Amino acid sequence: MSTPHVLLGLLAPRAMHGYELKLVHDERLPGAKPLPFGQVYSTLGRLERDGMVAEAGHDRAGGPDRTTYEVTGEGREALGAWLARVEPPAPHLSNVLLAKVVITLLVNDETAARRQLAAQRAAHLARMRALTALKTAARTPVAHVLAADLAISHLDADLRWMQSALERVTELHQEVRS
Repeated sequence: MSTPHVLLGLLAPRAMHGYELKLVHDERLPGAKPLPFGQVYSTLGRLERDGMVAEAGHDRAGGPDRTTYEVTGEGREALGAWLARVEPPAPHLSNVLLAKVVITLLVNDETAARRQLAAQRAAHLARMRALTALKTAARTPVAHVLAADLAISHLDADLRWMQSALERVTELHQEVRS
């Protein structure tokens, strides 16, 4: 995820200060890692330095001074270019699940690897059930339903991979040990 572009997109409809921008990010992008306040402010500083945002005003609504930012023309152009660009599929896969199976086979045996995969499968299924409950609950916002659908799809892909790994654990064990 490109945090600068996401912040530009969130600022595009109206000017906001950093605190509000962080709250809107976390609300509008459910399931995404929440942005730390420090990251929001440092990113706004870089965007301002690069001419993508500009100060739109200051307010002090019952607290410290807050600088409000708005997207500049240059920022809108950069946002449009980012939105139009197709994201390339990840060229490298780094997966903790695969690493743990390989390392387990190096230091233990097939039984330990199978137990590990079974425990991981149970955790994935529990998470899928929780996400399904969330998305079928009354009044769940559409963004939350879509985030749950995305997470469920990833979990399902992991479950299919785990099944494949279970079917190949003996072969992988021989490969890892040689």
